[in-house]
Amino acid sequence: MDFNNKNILVLGAGVSGVAVAGILRDLGASTTLSDAKPKESIKADLRGLENKGVVMALGRQDEALLPGIDLIVLSPGISINSPLVVKAQSLEIEVMSEVEVAYRLCPAPMAAITGTNGKTTTTTLIGEIMRATGREVVVGGNIGLALSQEVREISPSGIVVAEISSFQLEGVNKFRPHIGAILNLTPDHIDRHGSLATYQEMKERIFARQTAEDYVVLNYDDPAVREMASRASAKVVFFSRKQQLETGVFVKGDHLVICWNNECVDICKLTDIKIKGAHNVENALAACGVSYFAGASPADMAGVLKTFPGVEHRIEPVATVDGVGYYNDSKATNPESSIKALEAFSGQIILIAGGRDKNTDLSEFMRLIKERVDHLILLGEAKERFRQEAVRQGIDNIHLVEDFSGAVALAHKLARPPQVVLLSPACASYDMFSNYEERGKVFKDLVGRLG
Repeated sequence: MDFNNKNILVLGAGVSGVAVAGILRDLGASTTLSDAKPKESIKADLRGLENKGVVMALGRQDEALLPGIDLIVLSPGISINSPLVVKAQSLEIEVMSEVEVAYRLCPAPMAAITGTNGKTTTTTLIGEIMRATGREVVVGGNIGLALSQEVREISPSGIVVAEISSFQLEGVNKFRPHIGAILNLTPDHIDRHGSLATYQEMKERIFARQTAEDYVVLNYDDPAVREMASRASAKVVFFSRKQQLETGVFVKGDHLVICWNNECVDICKLTDIKIKGAHNVENALAACGVSYFAGASPADMAGVLKTFPGVEHRIEPVATVDGVGYYNDSKATNPESSIKALEAFSGQIILIAGGRDKNTDLSEFMRLIKERVDHLILLGEAKERFRQEAVRQGIDNIHLVEDFSGAVALAHKLARPPQVVLLSPACASYDMFSNYEERGKVFKDLVGRLG
């Protein structure tokens, strides 16, 4: 698509919106950047965009922005169902997400990873594996810089590895990665999508436009994801931690193996994987599946799996204070992700949880808390609902605090070796922080002051 001479409205002045507004202006579009927040509430420095001639429409987002507009580009935080976007579509104004813009600008093949949990770890792993091959690699999407910014410099011989969220998939219409992957599906973002069925529909857009020339890597152990194979036109590659498959990527004995076209190859032993936990075995399997069809060798995969330390804010070791280990799992923004963190420890956990409530089911999460957590420290908007569910499940030692400094101080007071302190909120961060990264950094800073 030629963006030159188009009148384009970019909605949302976050990382993606600011980046794509500048890129579209560079490509010759007349670009307006709009955000409902006033300029003084926007963290980004907008002077560079203003110097380029990007028009600022801040502090309002209404229908007065639409006359003369050819295209609307959505940041992930703007729903496709927002009144302004719905009105634009009724006027037959084209709407697309920032990821769609990135795809149309990208000269290289793309591997796109989605799922409820594990996206960042798997995407980062794939990026490291592909770098080990010597190939030019760009990693972006829902992590790091905006994807439209990342793809601009890559050559056609490289590969783009992209973490893609359901929010980003709302506004795609030609998006077709050569390799797609869906890691798992559990209820999340229902407040945005309205139902689990719609959430799943968004996830399936990762492979909706693929053809028989493409590949889609699916989790065989997740019934909802396994069933998606019936709707895929691409070659389906299953991965499984629990089943030995005739073809796909799976655990055989104590090894990770790939079987394809009647040939089986060994990758490495399970004990060779540096990042621990059953969920990380699944992430490793998915990463190997994507990397194999992107051209990586088993040796490339094994070398990275043996050394990859994990990603920041995901069961990240922070420090040991008075013999107690502190772990930052701020990226756990839903109960399912926090469950995986709890399962990575044998028990004796001081758990800090809470934040902005997504109103997802807490029963399994609380059952595991009762089994493995010695003290539950709750904070944020969700703390009262979490407390009520914990009481209902018969959990003792529940503590409510007002802020993160109070949570860390209390955890330090309570914890004794061999206990561990784990921040795994099972909630979004937006009641107290801009994002989960900021939340994790505050936690790490507070722990650093304990020593």
